[in-house]
Amino acid sequence: MDSKEKTAGDIFECQLCGECCNGYGGTYVTDQDILKIAAFIKADPATFVETYCDYSGSRPVLTLGANGACVFFDPKEQCTIHPVKPYMCKAWPYIKTIIKNPENWNAMASACPEIKRDIPHDTLKRIVTLESQRLDKSLSVNSNPNEEIQKT
Repeated sequence: MDSKEKTAGDIFECQLCGECCNGYGGTYVTDQDILKIAAFIKADPATFVETYCDYSGSRPVLTLGANGACVFFDPKEQCTIHPVKPYMCKAWPYIKTIIKNPENWNAMASACPEIKRDIPHDTLKRIVTLESQRLDKSLSVNSNPNEEIQKT
């Protein structure tokens, strides 16, 4: 298949293995992520970062639990905050840094058995750009600042 015809599904297909939730990966959380997760778990947004995050530089990242996985990962339930998971988790592995640093794709593939290796950089940039735009559009269409997030 010509690399210009490749789609997101050709280079990654999530199997819900949870490997991306293990180890320190630096899952950055935005202010919006913090508000949504705090509402979902019924936590105080003002103390969320000190309770559930560490810092990578000046930015908060989700901390790891005793099992070495994201604090919100449960081996049986998987992601316990899945309906409100952070932007970075929703985007994975089509994270925007790949547009600037496509060489990181193969490094990410070493932590995820479903990421296809050695994809041409121009193909990666095209696919990640399209997937980022698709995610951003879906979030802006589906966001309602007055909507209270309910835990199901």
